This record gives sequence, C-alpha cells and structure tokens, in this order.
Amino acid sequence: MSDSLFAPDMWRMPYCFGPATGPRRGPDGRRFMNEDSPSSVSHSVAFRTHPELLQKLCPPGFSLGHSPVVTVTATYMSNIEWLAGRGYAVLGATFPAEFHGNRDSVHGSFLTVLWENLTDPIITGREELGFAKIYCELPPPRTIGKDTTCEAAWLGYRFLEMSLTDMEEVDPASVPPPAHRNDGQLHYKYMPRTGEWGTADCEYAVLTPAATPNSKVKAMWKGIGHLEFRRPRWEDMPTQYQVVNGLADLEPLEFLGATTTHTVGSKDLSDQRILE
Repeated sequence: MSDSLFAPDMWRMPYCFGPATGPRRGPDGRRFMNEDSPSSVSHSVAFRTHPELLQKLCPPGFSLGHSPVVTVTATYMSNIEWLAGRGYAVLGATFPAEFHGNRDSVHGSFLTVLWENLTDPIITGREELGFAKIYCELPPPRTIGKDTTCEAAWLGYRFLEMSLTDMEEVDPASVPPPAHRNDGQLHYKYMPRTGEWGTADCEYAVLTPAATPNSKVKAMWKGIGHLEFRRPRWEDMPTQYQVVNGLADLEPLEFLGATTTHTVGSKDLSDQRILE
C-alpha cells in the first residue's frame, strides 16, 4: 500500500459526474489514514461443522483449510473517517481456507458473505475490492449484564439470532497468536457480463492482507456462544434465501465459544490484491 497522502482518481457509477469519493479517496483526492478511527465492537461465535459441507462452498482454486470451523462475526462501527464520522454495521461468516493458483499459494479465512446495513460500503466493497457484500438490517446489539444478543433481518424477516453469554473480560495480551498460517482474508470476486447472462465480466480470487498496523485492541471478553440461522422461504427473502439456507445447512457439531473485541483504528484496504 502506497504511503502517499493522495489517492489516484477513481471512477464508479454514476460515471458522468467525475471521480468518486469513498473509503480509498476523500475530498480533493486525499487519503484517510484511519489511525484513530473507526471505533469498532465485534461479537463473534465459532462452531465446528462437517468438513464436506464447507468444501462445497469453496470457489474454484479454493479448498478447506486447517479445520472445519465457521466463525460468524457482527461488527458495529462508529466514527468512520470516510463517512464523515458516521457508522454502520456488518455481519460476516468465514472459515479457514487455502487458495493455490499459478502464482500464489495463500492460507487464510474465506469470507463467504458479508451483510452490511448501508449502501455506500456495499457498493465500494463489491466493485473495488471484491467482497461478497449484500444488504440486511443490523439493529444495535442488546446487552444485559454479561449477555449480548445480535440479530439480523431483511425487510423485517429475522434470519439470524446470535447470543454471547457469561462474558468475562480477558487481557488481550494473554490471547495466543493464531496457531496456523494466516495471510489474510480470502474472497472470490464475480461480476456478471451485461447481456451475456451466465457469463462473468470478471472472476478471480482476492486477498485482504492480514497486516493492520493501525488497529489497536482496547478490550476483549470471552464466553459462551450460540447462534441459529432461521431458514427462509423464497417469499421471505426472495434474493437471499439461498444464502441463508446455505449457512443454515452448516450443522453445528460443537460450539467453540464467543469473543467480543473493542478496537480502534483500521486501514483503507488499498492493499487488496488479485490472486493468480
């Protein structure tokens, strides 16, 4: 990622109004440093499932990584610099994966889907980065004492409830580093070609490198986790029912705990790169 204070001109639709602003290009082309923003609170629940079910979700060139563990994370962000201090929330499901191509051999977590509750990051993340982003409603989490509940819905249909209970604060420094190689987060970018239905305009694997030098963990809690994807009919979620049902198919064999993390700082993801 360049250290330049200014980003190159970047275009998105609507094209005719000139270069667009966004996470990687601010007013007058300046970049956002993200040293003290955003402030993020992430709630995660992990569970073990059948490996063959995860292998079915792997795109071309991908395979299941070191363990069949799914992690579902809801993150609530505020004071986002590129949104002039506003915030939004995201919900993602990942599992360990590997990509082996002609040039690259990468190990990390594969992001199957990322729901967000704001249009701007969905558009920029899909088009510029290759994140599998779609929309849903993500109300603020409910916390009572040591228990937190996160929910997700689409036009009123609640498709996920995730609970974190008996959460106890831990020293972030006491948490051991990952036991397995982690090059970053893996994605599969796919854009359809206009008029040639069923044909890709672009289709390739993408990596978000793991390094996030500005991100600082302020506090962390550990506890018990549980979640349930509620199966929708086509009538309930006409454009997303197959996504939610695909995640609901991942039978939890064992829940592996819950984590809440408060962080400050991030990066603009301009280090995103195509894998070959």
